[in-house]
Amino acid sequence: MINNVARGLAAAALTLVPLLATTPVQAAEVTTLADGVQALPLAAESRTGYERSSFKHWVDADKDSCNSRMEVLIAESRIEPTVEAGCKVTAGEWYSYYDGLTLTAPGGLDIDHMVPLAEAWDSGASQWTTARREAYANDLDAERSLVAVTAKTNRSKADQDPSTWLPPLADARCTYAADWVATKLRWGLTVDQPEAEALTTLAETCGNQPLAYELATDAGK
Repeated sequence: MINNVARGLAAAALTLVPLLATTPVQAAEVTTLADGVQALPLAAESRTGYERSSFKHWVDADKDSCNSRMEVLIAESRIEPTVEAGCKVTAGEWYSYYDGLTLTAPGGLDIDHMVPLAEAWDSGASQWTTARREAYANDLDAERSLVAVTAKTNRSKADQDPSTWLPPLADARCTYAADWVATKLRWGLTVDQPEAEALTTLAETCGNQPLAYELATDAGK
Protein backbone atom coordinates (compact mmCIF):
# COMPACT_ATOMS: atom_id res chain seq x y z
CA MET A 1 0.00 0.00 0.00
CA ILE A 2 1.44 3.41 -0.90
CA ASN A 3 2.27 5.93 1.78
CA ASN A 4 -0.95 7.73 2.69
CA VAL A 5 0.74 10.33 4.88
CA ALA A 6 3.09 11.50 2.14
CA ARG A 7 0.41 11.60 -0.55
CA GLY A 8 -2.08 13.27 1.77
CA LEU A 9 0.34 16.03 2.73
CA ALA A 10 1.25 16.56 -0.92
CA ALA A 11 -2.39 16.95 -1.89
CA ALA A 12 -2.98 19.44 0.93
CA ALA A 13 0.15 21.51 0.35
CA LEU A 14 -0.16 21.61 -3.45
CA THR A 15 3.58 21.76 -3.98
CA LEU A 16 5.27 19.70 -6.64
CA VAL A 17 7.68 17.21 -5.10
CA PRO A 18 10.00 14.76 -6.84
CA LEU A 19 8.26 12.07 -8.80
CA LEU A 20 9.83 8.77 -7.83
CA ALA A 21 10.01 5.60 -9.88
CA THR A 22 10.16 2.26 -8.11
CA THR A 23 13.35 1.40 -10.00
CA PRO A 24 14.86 4.74 -11.08
CA VAL A 25 16.72 4.71 -14.36
CA GLN A 26 18.51 7.93 -13.55
CA ALA A 27 18.74 10.58 -10.86
CA ALA A 28 15.78 12.92 -10.59
CA GLU A 29 15.98 15.95 -12.85
CA VAL A 30 14.90 19.16 -11.15
CA THR A 31 14.13 22.26 -13.17
CA THR A 32 11.51 24.96 -13.64
CA LEU A 33 8.21 24.67 -15.43
CA ALA A 34 9.52 26.89 -18.24
CA ASP A 35 12.55 24.64 -18.77
CA GLY A 36 10.34 21.56 -18.61
CA VAL A 37 8.07 22.89 -21.33
CA GLN A 38 11.08 23.54 -23.55
CA ALA A 39 12.27 19.95 -23.01
CA LEU A 40 9.05 18.42 -24.32
CA PRO A 41 9.39 17.10 -27.89
CA LEU A 42 6.97 18.58 -30.40
CA ALA A 43 4.97 16.20 -32.60
CA ALA A 44 1.61 15.92 -34.32
CA GLU A 45 -1.00 13.84 -32.51
CA SER A 46 -3.03 10.93 -33.83
CA ARG A 47 -5.86 9.09 -32.11
CA THR A 48 -6.03 6.36 -34.74
CA GLY A 49 -6.71 3.00 -33.12
CA TYR A 50 -7.32 4.36 -29.61
CA GLU A 51 -9.51 2.35 -27.24
CA ARG A 52 -9.70 3.01 -23.52
CA SER A 53 -9.37 -0.72 -22.95
CA SER A 54 -5.81 -0.46 -24.33
CA PHE A 55 -4.86 0.83 -20.85
CA LYS A 56 -5.78 -1.79 -18.24
CA HIS A 57 -6.80 -0.20 -14.92
CA TRP A 58 -7.48 -0.26 -11.97
CA VAL A 59 -5.13 -3.13 -11.06
CA ASP A 60 -3.70 -4.47 -7.80
CA ALA A 61 -0.06 -4.57 -8.86
CA ASP A 62 1.36 -5.30 -5.41
CA LYS A 63 -1.29 -7.94 -4.59
CA ASP A 64 -2.31 -6.32 -1.29
CA SER A 65 -6.05 -6.48 -2.14
CA CYS A 66 -6.18 -2.74 -2.90
CA ASN A 67 -6.46 -1.74 -6.55
CA SER A 68 -4.85 1.47 -7.75
CA ARG A 69 -8.05 3.53 -7.33
CA MET A 70 -8.31 2.50 -3.69
CA GLU A 71 -4.59 3.08 -3.19
CA VAL A 72 -4.96 6.70 -4.32
CA LEU A 73 -8.00 7.26 -2.10
CA ILE A 74 -6.16 5.85 0.91
CA ALA A 75 -3.01 7.81 0.16
CA GLU A 76 -4.67 11.17 -0.44
CA SER A 77 -7.12 11.16 2.45
CA ARG A 78 -6.17 13.93 4.88
CA ILE A 79 -7.48 11.85 7.79
CA GLU A 80 -7.32 8.12 8.46
CA PRO A 81 -9.77 6.69 5.90
CA THR A 82 -12.37 4.07 6.66
CA VAL A 83 -11.47 0.93 4.73
CA GLU A 84 -13.83 -2.04 4.80
CA ALA A 85 -13.32 -5.66 3.79
CA GLY A 86 -11.88 -6.14 0.33
CA CYS A 87 -10.14 -2.76 0.55
CA LYS A 88 -13.32 -0.77 -0.04
CA VAL A 89 -12.76 2.85 1.00
CA THR A 90 -16.01 4.24 2.41
CA ALA A 91 -15.02 7.48 4.16
CA GLY A 92 -12.16 9.93 4.58
CA GLU A 93 -11.36 13.53 3.72
CA TRP A 94 -10.08 14.53 0.30
CA TYR A 95 -9.04 17.89 -1.10
CA SER A 96 -9.74 18.27 -4.81
CA TYR A 97 -7.12 20.73 -5.91
CA TYR A 98 -8.71 21.41 -9.29
CA ASP A 99 -11.63 23.25 -7.68
CA GLY A 100 -10.63 23.66 -4.03
CA LEU A 101 -13.42 21.47 -2.66
CA THR A 102 -13.15 19.08 0.28
CA LEU A 103 -15.15 15.84 0.18
CA THR A 104 -15.72 13.15 2.77
CA ALA A 105 -17.49 10.57 0.60
CA PRO A 106 -15.39 8.76 -2.03
CA GLY A 107 -18.38 8.41 -4.34
CA GLY A 108 -17.97 12.06 -5.31
CA LEU A 109 -14.38 11.53 -6.42
CA ASP A 110 -12.80 10.35 -9.64
CA ILE A 111 -9.19 9.30 -9.94
CA ASP A 112 -7.89 11.45 -12.74
CA HIS A 113 -5.02 10.49 -15.00
CA MET A 114 -3.11 13.76 -15.04
CA VAL A 115 -2.44 13.23 -18.74
CA PRO A 116 -5.61 11.44 -19.90
CA LEU A 117 -5.30 8.01 -21.44
CA ALA A 118 -6.46 9.22 -24.85
CA GLU A 119 -3.98 12.11 -24.74
CA ALA A 120 -1.20 9.71 -23.77
CA TRP A 121 -2.12 7.52 -26.74
CA ASP A 122 -1.99 10.52 -29.06
CA SER A 123 1.37 11.55 -27.63
CA GLY A 124 3.31 8.31 -27.97
CA ALA A 125 1.64 5.57 -25.95
CA SER A 126 0.19 4.06 -29.12
CA GLN A 127 3.69 2.71 -29.73
CA TRP A 128 4.07 1.16 -26.27
CA THR A 129 3.63 -2.43 -25.24
CA THR A 130 0.48 -3.45 -23.41
CA ALA A 131 2.53 -3.82 -20.21
CA ARG A 132 3.86 -0.27 -20.39
CA ARG A 133 0.39 1.15 -21.00
CA GLU A 134 -0.85 -0.74 -17.93
CA ALA A 135 2.03 0.68 -15.89
CA TYR A 136 1.12 4.17 -17.06
CA ALA A 137 -2.56 3.78 -16.24
CA ASN A 138 -1.74 2.65 -12.69
CA ASP A 139 1.26 4.85 -11.92
CA LEU A 140 1.45 5.05 -8.12
CA ASP A 141 5.15 5.94 -8.05
CA ALA A 142 4.66 9.61 -8.92
CA GLU A 143 2.93 12.08 -6.64
CA ARG A 144 0.33 13.27 -9.11
CA SER A 145 0.28 11.09 -12.20
CA LEU A 146 -2.99 9.97 -10.59
CA VAL A 147 -4.97 12.39 -8.44
CA ALA A 148 -8.29 12.26 -6.59
CA VAL A 149 -10.52 15.13 -7.72
CA THR A 150 -14.22 15.86 -7.85
CA ALA A 151 -16.04 13.83 -10.46
CA LYS A 152 -17.44 17.05 -11.91
CA THR A 153 -14.05 18.53 -12.72
CA ASN A 154 -12.62 15.25 -13.99
CA ARG A 155 -15.51 14.79 -16.39
CA SER A 156 -15.31 18.42 -17.48
CA LYS A 157 -11.65 17.87 -18.30
CA ALA A 158 -12.29 14.54 -20.09
CA ASP A 159 -9.42 13.97 -22.54
CA GLN A 160 -8.49 17.63 -23.07
CA ASP A 161 -5.01 19.09 -22.82
CA PRO A 162 -4.13 22.52 -21.31
CA SER A 163 -4.87 24.32 -24.58
CA THR A 164 -8.59 23.66 -24.06
CA TRP A 165 -9.00 22.93 -20.34
CA LEU A 166 -7.51 24.18 -17.08
CA PRO A 167 -8.68 23.73 -13.48
CA PRO A 168 -11.52 26.11 -12.57
CA LEU A 169 -9.56 27.23 -9.49
CA ALA A 170 -7.10 29.78 -10.87
CA ASP A 171 -4.65 29.24 -8.01
CA ALA A 172 -4.30 25.59 -9.06
CA ARG A 173 -3.21 26.23 -12.62
CA CYS A 174 0.54 26.57 -12.13
CA THR A 175 0.60 23.38 -10.08
CA TYR A 176 -1.53 21.68 -12.74
CA ALA A 177 0.78 22.78 -15.54
CA ALA A 178 3.81 21.49 -13.62
CA ASP A 179 2.07 18.17 -12.94
CA TRP A 180 1.13 17.84 -16.61
CA VAL A 181 4.64 18.59 -17.88
CA ALA A 182 6.25 16.33 -15.27
CA THR A 183 4.00 13.45 -16.29
CA LYS A 184 4.80 13.89 -19.97
CA LEU A 185 8.53 14.09 -19.26
CA ARG A 186 8.38 11.11 -16.91
CA TRP A 187 6.80 8.93 -19.60
CA GLY A 188 8.54 10.36 -22.66
CA LEU A 189 5.38 11.79 -24.23
CA THR A 190 5.21 14.56 -26.82
CA VAL A 191 3.17 17.76 -27.14
CA ASP A 192 1.43 19.25 -30.16
CA GLN A 193 1.65 22.90 -31.17
CA PRO A 194 -1.47 24.29 -29.41
CA GLU A 195 -0.56 22.39 -26.24
CA ALA A 196 3.03 23.68 -26.34
CA GLU A 197 1.82 27.24 -26.81
CA ALA A 198 -0.64 26.97 -23.92
CA LEU A 199 2.03 25.53 -21.63
CA THR A 200 4.51 28.22 -22.64
CA THR A 201 1.98 30.92 -21.77
CA LEU A 202 1.29 29.27 -18.42
CA ALA A 203 5.00 29.01 -17.67
CA GLU A 204 5.41 32.73 -18.35
CA THR A 205 2.67 33.59 -15.87
CA CYS A 206 3.85 31.09 -13.24
CA GLY A 207 7.31 32.56 -12.76
CA ASN A 208 9.87 30.10 -11.41
CA GLN A 209 7.35 27.33 -10.73
CA PRO A 210 9.51 24.35 -9.69
CA LEU A 211 9.25 21.06 -11.52
CA ALA A 212 10.75 17.72 -10.56
CA TYR A 213 10.36 14.40 -12.26
CA GLU A 214 12.08 11.10 -12.75
CA LEU A 215 11.79 8.83 -15.74
CA ALA A 216 9.46 5.90 -15.34
CA THR A 217 11.06 2.48 -15.25
CA ASP A 218 11.66 1.18 -18.76
CA ALA A 219 10.30 -2.27 -17.85
CA GLY A 220 7.55 -3.22 -20.26
CA LYS A 221 8.57 -0.90 -23.09
